Amino acid sequence: MAPTFNAIGVTVADMASTLTFYRLLGLQFDPSDDAEGHVECNGPGGVRIMFDTVSVIHSFDPEWQPPVGGPAMSLAFECADAAEVDATVAEVSQAGFSVHRAPWDAFWGQRYATVLDPDGNRVDLFAWL
Repeated sequence: MAPTFNAIGVTVADMASTLTFYRLLGLQFDPSDDAEGHVECNGPGGVRIMFDTVSVIHSFDPEWQPPVGGPAMSLAFECADAAEVDATVAEVSQAGFSVHRAPWDAFWGQRYATVLDPDGNRVDLFAWL
């Protein structure tokens, strides 16, 4: 039997800011989670996304350092349609988070945009055209 892919882990500098960002993208967290060091939720298909503060990571891996040269991962969120991509990017921007690439119609048949979470991780938003 082979291992089963089960979770994505993201190390964060500021849990409250991170959860504020991902709430804009539809992930649900209790308000009390903002003060936690480890938070997770179940995504579609049962894959978990786990957020851990740097201090939690250092509690079991004291020598952990962030990747050199920029973010080492990205996440993608599917939207219902092109209008939802545009609206979500506008909401993320209005909330004070960075838009890396404004929405465009990609040659592969999707409305696509890239925003940055508080730690600089790329988060793609897309909808099939």
